[in-house]
Amino acid sequence: MHTAKRNKRVTSWHVIGAQLATFRKAAGLTQASLADRFCVGEDTIASIEQGRRTLQADFAAALDELLDTKGVLRVAVSKVPQKERFPAFVQDFVEYEREAVTLLSYQNQVVPGQLQTEEYARAVFVSLYPPLEDDELEERVVARLDRQSMLDRKPRPMVSFLIEEGILRRPIGGRRVLREQIRHLRQCAELPFLGLQIMPTDRKTHAALDGPMVLLETPDHDQLAYVEGQRVSFLIDDLDEVCVLQQKYGMLRSQALSPEESMRLLDDLLGES
Repeated sequence: MHTAKRNKRVTSWHVIGAQLATFRKAAGLTQASLADRFCVGEDTIASIEQGRRTLQADFAAALDELLDTKGVLRVAVSKVPQKERFPAFVQDFVEYEREAVTLLSYQNQVVPGQLQTEEYARAVFVSLYPPLEDDELEERVVARLDRQSMLDRKPRPMVSFLIEEGILRRPIGGRRVLREQIRHLRQCAELPFLGLQIMPTDRKTHAALDGPMVLLETPDHDQLAYVEGQRVSFLIDDLDEVCVLQQKYGMLRSQALSPEESMRLLDDLLGES
């Protein structure tokens, strides 16, 4: 599996991480000793210093106080551009997604981010474990809603979403939140450039039991794929690998309910609740 080139791009988090490493060494502390001061794992400090993990504002302020860095880290975090507020491992995908001319998404656990209501998005992030700090949670919600702007841009992208029926029955955030989310999906299903299909739970065959995936086409007509699992993700640009996932997606479309049948199911679910 080939991954799209992303590690060479220096982000604000790489710079902030390098600053932290410099300040830590100047204070005569190891990563382990600094981690002990804050009761966090040594890998947490290492990930921040390597730019793989975002530094939260409250932690930055605490580090500034301990390392006597006059607020440098806190200010640096506050100046990070909005587009880099995502965890480092998904930043490149978000940039490609924002400009995609075609996007195909299959999700099996939650409603696709582009179609989430604010309350549903917040409930999804509240469910994460380990739990997010309040400020990070709000940043994630704002960033999630910002990603939805791709559906408003012109020319319109062509987008297709395949979701599992079970998602529509899992009351993340409570029954009211789920109902409003289903109502929003029903409205989105009417958009002429958006296809929405539901994979019924009673389907006997399934082409994507391996998990979710997103396929996209860039303005330069490059074909990319993004797959994500438990704390891992891959942005794939190997055409052979992308082609396999495109074939999977095509088979999923044939196995799922049609767009019309999917809209009727959404109507039924709204009528039941």
